Amino acid sequence: MSVVNRIKEAAANSIHQLYGTSVKPEQVLVNQTKSEFEGDYTVVLFAFVKELKKSPEQLGQELGTEMVARFPDLFTGYNIVKGFLNLSINAAYWTQFLMNQYNDLQFGHSTTTGNKVMVEYSSPNTNKPLHLGHLRNNFLGRSIAEILKATGNDVVKTCIVNDRGIHICKSMIAWKRYANGATPSSTQMKGDHFVGDYYVKFNDAYKAEIADLKATGLTEEQAEKDAPIMKEAQQMLLDWEAGDPAVMELWKNMNGWVYEGFDATYKRIGTDFDKIYYESNTYLLGKDLVDKGLEEKVFYQKEDNSVWIDLTNDGLDEKLVRRKDGTSVYITQDIGLAEQKQKEFNANQSIYVVGDEQNYHFKVLKLICQKLKLPSADGIDHLSYGMVELPTGKMKSREGTVVDADDLVDEMINIAREKTEELGKVNDFTEEERAELYDTIGLGALKFFLLRVDPKKKMVFNPAESIDFHGFTGPFIQYTYARISSILRKLNYQSSTGLAVDSNETWLPLEKELIVTLEQFPTVLKDAGIEQDPSKVAIYVFNLAKTFSSFYSEHSIANAENHSKQALRIMLSVFTATVIKNGMKVLGIKVPERM
Repeated sequence: MSVVNRIKEAAANSIHQLYGTSVKPEQVLVNQTKSEFEGDYTVVLFAFVKELKKSPEQLGQELGTEMVARFPDLFTGYNIVKGFLNLSINAAYWTQFLMNQYNDLQFGHSTTTGNKVMVEYSSPNTNKPLHLGHLRNNFLGRSIAEILKATGNDVVKTCIVNDRGIHICKSMIAWKRYANGATPSSTQMKGDHFVGDYYVKFNDAYKAEIADLKATGLTEEQAEKDAPIMKEAQQMLLDWEAGDPAVMELWKNMNGWVYEGFDATYKRIGTDFDKIYYESNTYLLGKDLVDKGLEEKVFYQKEDNSVWIDLTNDGLDEKLVRRKDGTSVYITQDIGLAEQKQKEFNANQSIYVVGDEQNYHFKVLKLICQKLKLPSADGIDHLSYGMVELPTGKMKSREGTVVDADDLVDEMINIAREKTEELGKVNDFTEEERAELYDTIGLGALKFFLLRVDPKKKMVFNPAESIDFHGFTGPFIQYTYARISSILRKLNYQSSTGLAVDSNETWLPLEKELIVTLEQFPTVLKDAGIEQDPSKVAIYVFNLAKTFSSFYSEHSIANAENHSKQALRIMLSVFTATVIKNGMKVLGIKVPERM
């Protein structure tokens, strides 16, 4: 149990003992005491003043006296400042906590809760390679999945691949027109890049045809409709839906090239899935649910046979769920897939990691599923995140101006190599060790920079800024971990054997600040999972690394005042390294032993 929860229980217990009033621990508000006041943790008294008919000062005096008397292992004293009860924690408590936990390699991880969560992320299209926006999506999705796992949930990681539709046909038409039979292997290109180039070629050709048609006197709108290349793509989509063998063969081949490319990128960036769904297999789902909704009067049919739902009473509007020709729309497919996923995995919660431009879509999806009384409905949860931009502005796939994920990873690794070699600390590394280190630093910098920001916020990504070894960055934290590893190697630290701290050992301010920060890790992980916000972990681990740097610059370990103090500082170092490693791991970031 965390120290904050112990304080809450002690306060609730003491209030009941003093006044006979039952208070739940969660009703007690506890904060860290502000640095200008004496004490470690503060109980806010105002919530109980009216019910107990006590002034804040009197309540503080009585409660503080009772808590110190009844829990001497936890508290050594108190003071009251304007309705706030500031409590001092017994130094022996921190010593015992350190000795019990410092060598626990799983510190922060919770026992199994039995709660099952599905996290869906990535959702790429098979007409282009992954780009910077996909990276934020992948890193968010996987880190949330890992945080939820660490806090005791049974997690299933899924992906839906958008492998059909007009955008896929555009790449296929361009390949037929311009490739002359070329393949990724014949051009020595990665498959997703190869197909993505033809998507750009399609749009270049489309623009040229529109310009030619406008020159003959057509309006922009008519030219867009009449452009031959667009008509070819639309016909190909109809042929695909009809199962035309030649079209299906080309579609399978081109998607196969893309999947090989995706797999290589996923492996490189550390993304994985337990189950991948393909839109070509799911786009017909949900049709039976539309019929069910009509029967139960959740939906209604218009004169043209289209089917709708009226969500105006829910603050939204009317939404089409089936076209007049009987075909599905995206929301229908998503309703059907939500039902299928629930049947397959029976998850309590289904988190969709999708950009904030889809906020409305997911509000509608959840509402419709609830009105249809699907078992999965209440668990639908949209992790909405802001777009990533570059200092130069937004990216556009069709114009070929996106920042390709593979190119960005290459750039990050190159920057890592340049910055590390400037420092001149890897001269004794083998070529293989250097390559692994640059990869670890480059990818770590990229992931940390994209995860350190609240997901809801838009962000601007700057590669050079992300790899600074001294700022709010992944490399700074990695360097702190490597530094601790170096310290422990120099001390010939192997295990806990021979380490003992005097139970009466005094804690100096920076030592205490470090242990207090370390103790908070399980709570930070839990909060990050509940709020679906990996930035909480990123900020915490950065602050921990910064606190350790201050502690180490102020206090010697090798030349500590006595054996007990040296043991305490070694334990603090080991504990810090473990928490940094565990914190960075749920963010998908490796930490090097040497740097």
